[in-house]
Amino acid sequence: MNLLNELYQTLETRKYANPASSYTARLMQSGEDEIVKKIGEEAIEVILAVKGQGDQRIVEEIADLTYHVLVLMVSKGITLQDLSNELDKRKK
Repeated sequence: MNLLNELYQTLETRKYANPASSYTARLMQSGEDEIVKKIGEEAIEVILAVKGQGDQRIVEEIADLTYHVLVLMVSKGITLQDLSNELDKRKK
């Protein structure tokens, strides 16, 4: 979880960075529709990877999907603690 915290903090700092020098800043400044579009694309790529592209490709695509979900979370002000709390509520 420490790595996710570091990534989340990096994304927070890039939120207002120069979009000419930061893909993250460009993505966040392009708005929610563009972010969710990227999440959809990455989710499809995870599915395609699972269907025959090998475990390494699956890991790469899950990493891309996770990154884009974290971008959405930062853009919406949803914290990792919020996510953790929700997952904790679902434990049985």
